[in-house]
Amino acid sequence: MADGKVVIRAPYRTTQGEIDRFFKAKTPWVKKKLIERENSARKFGEKPIGFIPGDKFLYLGEFYPLEFHNIDGRKSPLCLSHGIFMLDENRAADARTLFIKWYKDEAKRLLEDRVTYYSKNFGLFPEGIRITNAQFHYGSCSPENKLSFTWRLVMSPLAVIDYIIVHELMHIKEKNHSGKFWDLVEAAIPDYKRHKHWLKEHVHFLRI
Repeated sequence: MADGKVVIRAPYRTTQGEIDRFFKAKTPWVKKKLIERENSARKFGEKPIGFIPGDKFLYLGEFYPLEFHNIDGRKSPLCLSHGIFMLDENRAADARTLFIKWYKDEAKRLLEDRVTYYSKNFGLFPEGIRITNAQFHYGSCSPENKLSFTWRLVMSPLAVIDYIIVHELMHIKEKNHSGKFWDLVEAAIPDYKRHKHWLKEHVHFLRI
């Protein structure tokens, strides 16, 4: 429901009548949640990111301020150093593009490293890893066991990132969200519900 669409997942043999009755019973709750999400988005949007000095950007669950510096000659026009995002003042017009590239590079490095660790730990080896631009879909596991993760995930705390990685790895065993699947996730990460809650509460911060 993160993008305003309501998706109902039901067992294969569930009749359309049962689905309709379920949705009708849950309609007041759905409307309430949609309104709450819209209000939250409006509140967050009161101060949009303008890529100006003082704006703060999220990385691994922490906010870091942006400063402009004359850093001509450095390998990268944007870097995170000593708790500050330092942007070459001559590249200010490219700030958003540079930030996205920086996040993508970090996502590739970090997620590949963490997937390798947990793959060896659980004996679950994917057929590949892909970094995507998805806004609200944090990760997925294809029928061929190829994993995909949005680069926005590196804005989350490391424990949340690890939860998403383990979640997708467990889909190599269980291609569904059955009770058996969630038992596997809970056995690996007992407090996974706390990480799910963090993502739900911070969804509007995971954007630039």
